[in-house]
Amino acid sequence: MAVSDIEAKAGGGILGAIERVGNRLPDPATLFLIAIIILVALSAILSSMGVSAIHPGTGKELVATNLLSAEYIRRFLTDLPTIFASFPPLAVVLLCVMGVGVAEKTGLIGVSLGALVRAVPKSLLTLIVVFAGVQSSMATDAGYVVLIPLAGMLFHSSGRHPIAGIAAAFAGVSAGFSSNLLVTSLDPLLGGISTAAARLVDPGYEVLATANWYLMAAFVPLFTIIGTLVTERLIEPRLVRTAPVAAGLTIADDAPSAEQQANEKRGLRYAGLAILAITALIGVAVVPDGIVQALAAPFGINVAPNFAILRDAKGTVEPFLRGIVAVLFISFLIIGIAYGVGARIIRNDRDVVKMMGQSMSDMGGYIVLAFCCAVFIALFGWSNLGGILAVNGAAFLKEAGFTGLPLLVAIIIVSALINILIGSASAKWAILGPVMVPMLMLLGITPEATQAAYRVGDSFTNPITPLLPYFPLILIMCQRYVPSFGIGSLLATMLPLAMWMGIGAVALFCGWYLAELPLGPGAFVHMPAGS
Repeated sequence: MAVSDIEAKAGGGILGAIERVGNRLPDPATLFLIAIIILVALSAILSSMGVSAIHPGTGKELVATNLLSAEYIRRFLTDLPTIFASFPPLAVVLLCVMGVGVAEKTGLIGVSLGALVRAVPKSLLTLIVVFAGVQSSMATDAGYVVLIPLAGMLFHSSGRHPIAGIAAAFAGVSAGFSSNLLVTSLDPLLGGISTAAARLVDPGYEVLATANWYLMAAFVPLFTIIGTLVTERLIEPRLVRTAPVAAGLTIADDAPSAEQQANEKRGLRYAGLAILAITALIGVAVVPDGIVQALAAPFGINVAPNFAILRDAKGTVEPFLRGIVAVLFISFLIIGIAYGVGARIIRNDRDVVKMMGQSMSDMGGYIVLAFCCAVFIALFGWSNLGGILAVNGAAFLKEAGFTGLPLLVAIIIVSALINILIGSASAKWAILGPVMVPMLMLLGITPEATQAAYRVGDSFTNPITPLLPYFPLILIMCQRYVPSFGIGSLLATMLPLAMWMGIGAVALFCGWYLAELPLGPGAFVHMPAGS
């Protein structure tokens, strides 16, 4: 179904208006170019007005800089390659994609998701579908393209409403996009943008890829439970009443051949062995030497000292945390190759290189977007407008008494609303981060906490965002079972899931804040005293 057809069916009302307006928005890269033009013009105007502010931390005066001056035009032309190459998220994201891409291109991720869902009892089907959807953020395309239609077929073959399965998987994949038990490629991407924004205040500040790991992992069971209860108690009963499945519908048997099944099983065995080997190596490299030696002694194995190479001289695992991106790249690459060899998909080294190249070619759009983001953030820093806005905004919020948790909840709500119009998580954060992160740092809230609040708001409205690139695909999947199922039907189906997941997410975030729990290893809500 074409986008124009879907738009025509949207009709009037708020949702129809949002879709019509959203479809007319330019590409995110174009939005950044427009923002750059506005920023340059604004810098010239504010510079001529002598706008400035005193940095409360250093006591230095921040003066608005005219980006149209000859000095900054020369600087832009000479530094442009460096600006792009040094953009913090670029290298880490591409590195992760090369590793994950091999696992995805060989079919490992899709097969693993399918095996996970097929292996569970029918009574746990909804729970596992939602859980698998949340975890699929390791490779979102696999979640949308593989898991969601598979969930519909499994529900239908189990005598349940297939659209309920689609809704459960869709909620897990989209609303749970930021959540995962593991660190995903989104973590270093957002962390890199947060680092660039934080350095507007503190040039040495760094937001690690694990900055929100603990909190995001806590959302996995929360979203899984909420998605299961809402689907079984609200969504499926309503669908049975209002959207009967077409009579006589049969689902084509797309089961793999016996040979393909044998190859997949062999590939999974190889991948499993690779996972065990990698886990053992990482464990030995992270666990203190004394523990490793004590465990190895009964077997007559002598372990050399200083074998915990992922620990520093102080005994902390900071080297491991800083190297998590490289660990993810190597791990996924090895596991993907192991599966590909076992499944007879990878025949030689050329196949591996080809898959890595295909993964990089798929990132063409991201690279263009990253270039625009890098230029915008660099110019924003040069202009000093971010620092001026942060200082004045912090002073205003202090005078208004609007700080702490209420401010973070406001960020969640604003992010959730903006998410309806702009789907890209990185595009929104590249715009909001340079303003929000420095401003809240001056109010004593860490960049990690600000980023976490943004991620909460950027998640639960995904299932009700008509501008989500996969939204038309989900609609077509539903119409396979109920031909009259339209956009309004899909939004009405997903709204309870989005609403309850949003309520649960905000409640968990507030509880996390009030309990002052760490957001990730070494990452807390409040800035250290004296910073």
